[in-house]
Amino acid sequence: MIQPLADRVRPETIEEVVGQEQLLGEGKILRKIILQGEVPNMIFYGPSGTGKTTVANIIAKRTGKTFYRLNATTASVSDIKDIVASLDTFMTADGVLLYLDEIQHFNKKQQQSLLEFMENGKITLIASTTENPYFYVYDAVLSRSTVFEFLPIQEQDIEKALKRAAKLLCESEYKAYDITVEEGAYRHIAFTSGGDVRKALNVLQLCFLAAVPDKKGKITITQETAAEATQKKVLRYDKDGDSHYDVLSAFQKSIRGSDPDAAIYYLAKILSAGDMPSACRRIMVIASEDIGLAYPQAAAIANACVDTAMRLGMPEARIPLAEAVIMLATAPKSNSAIMAIDKAMGDIAARDTGTVPTHLQDAHYAGADKLGHGTEYKYPHSYPNHYIKQQYLPDKIKNVKYYEYGDNKSEKAAKEYWDRIKENS
Repeated sequence: MIQPLADRVRPETIEEVVGQEQLLGEGKILRKIILQGEVPNMIFYGPSGTGKTTVANIIAKRTGKTFYRLNATTASVSDIKDIVASLDTFMTADGVLLYLDEIQHFNKKQQQSLLEFMENGKITLIASTTENPYFYVYDAVLSRSTVFEFLPIQEQDIEKALKRAAKLLCESEYKAYDITVEEGAYRHIAFTSGGDVRKALNVLQLCFLAAVPDKKGKITITQETAAEATQKKVLRYDKDGDSHYDVLSAFQKSIRGSDPDAAIYYLAKILSAGDMPSACRRIMVIASEDIGLAYPQAAAIANACVDTAMRLGMPEARIPLAEAVIMLATAPKSNSAIMAIDKAMGDIAARDTGTVPTHLQDAHYAGADKLGHGTEYKYPHSYPNHYIKQQYLPDKIKNVKYYEYGDNKSEKAAKEYWDRIKENS
């Protein structure tokens, strides 16, 4: 039986862990907790292959506690009872550290069975989940735990893990061969792994298993080898290079230009390169930047499609993303919102815009009336059509216009309505 490479090269110290600098970097909170050895109940939240189990193992070794690991997909209350039965024995003199993987699969009763022992300190719980803990972990457990979010591992960090693993393989079962792994192979594996170190290491192991030495015992693992192992062809789409931004630029400009065919083509190119997060982010930006108030519902629809895609994952995610892209490409367009906010932010950055008018200042405290704060404010709902003319901008910019109605049906209707109301007030 072949041992997974990810298990063989699992880091044993904080220094060997790749990524998660926001938690484990010098001076960061989780690193401090681990080094001090006094570990609270914690919930590790993040995608697969980002180091949650690895960090839990490192914590167990540093604390000296008896380490138990359960997977909530197969564990039951009886498993927890077995752990509880071991408490206060010679084997658990320093307490128990329970690592509960995929805690979202435990129901309320199963999660509550841990509470008593979490409170008295006999069990230190480190739970992991790939789902938002604020949705899937019960409040009683959440209130006794600290949530740490693990982020997808950056490609450069995945490459470090791959090179360390390749070195181990070259020095062990492949030491009889002269092995070269091209930099392009490392980059391709890291790029297509979606921030999952375990997935990347599995692909690297497959590359080694499939490698055939030449007559001189030389093995070369190329970018094409990596592409074959990941079942993805090598595309000219380097996330850190010009081609990445060229494709994303063409994607947004095609939607802005109302060309659904080109928009779908560039979406397909982005998804084929394994970069669904960039497509999702750009879709949500476009809904507000380019469609905007011409079709205000576009933002909600795009968000719903992106949320569905993230829940489904590829390949099914391509369907709701295609729906969003076609909807945006064929929708009416308006950039009035981005023009307005950019103009306002430009003013704030470039000049003194003054203070909030006195009649708009907060009046919900004793003595506000003595300062004149809010006393002259006119409540619009007390007037016909829920409108009364009064000054809202600071004196220094009281006549500035930031928003210009767009030339589309939705904004034209809004302008006609407010022109009529304001003229009659």
